[in-house]
Amino acid sequence: MGIESDTKTVHLAVYDTLADWETGHATAWLARAGYTIRTVGPVAGEPVTTIAGIRIVPDLALADLRAEDSALLILPGAEKYDEGDELAPFTAKARAFLDAGVPVAAICGATAGLAKEGLLDDRPHTSAVSFYLAATGYKGGEHYVDADAVTDGDLITAGPTEPVAFAREIFARLGAYEGKRDAWYRLFHDSDPAAFVELNS
Repeated sequence: MGIESDTKTVHLAVYDTLADWETGHATAWLARAGYTIRTVGPVAGEPVTTIAGIRIVPDLALADLRAEDSALLILPGAEKYDEGDELAPFTAKARAFLDAGVPVAAICGATAGLAKEGLLDDRPHTSAVSFYLAATGYKGGEHYVDADAVTDGDLITAGPTEPVAFAREIFARLGAYEGKRDAWYRLFHDSDPAAFVELNS
């Protein structure tokens, strides 16, 4: 049974080599929907640097993050997921969130981190391409889905080219933009001008 919580705080993991483009749609639009976005880094107050060279000072240390204080944990991709196990504590925290019934959303390299953690062995998921995850040696290849983004219960996965689909799945899991999600997706994914009117009506 999941944690019963009415929190409107979403936690965004931040670490060196974070892929800047992957979570902006989700975090900006969740903030517009009334959620508070808090950043979680290896050490509170110690800056991390994204792929673009942007410095982010985390609000909170990973060690201090509790599932019961969160509505969702977002794990962006990062080159460091492919360079070793430095980010393994973040995927271990994802396990703790899922065990507590609190959703986790992972995109790009973070899906490889989840694969290494064993979190994709028994559930539908996606990533950049199937052989990217296969290279981790995980046991979940038969559950790989060739899709823009996949939600399986409390876990959302997506590849690096699908930040809009990733955001849509996050909104759906949190119940944000009910009745407007399709229009939002058509506007930002398909550049449908009619969706702009629908979204703002």
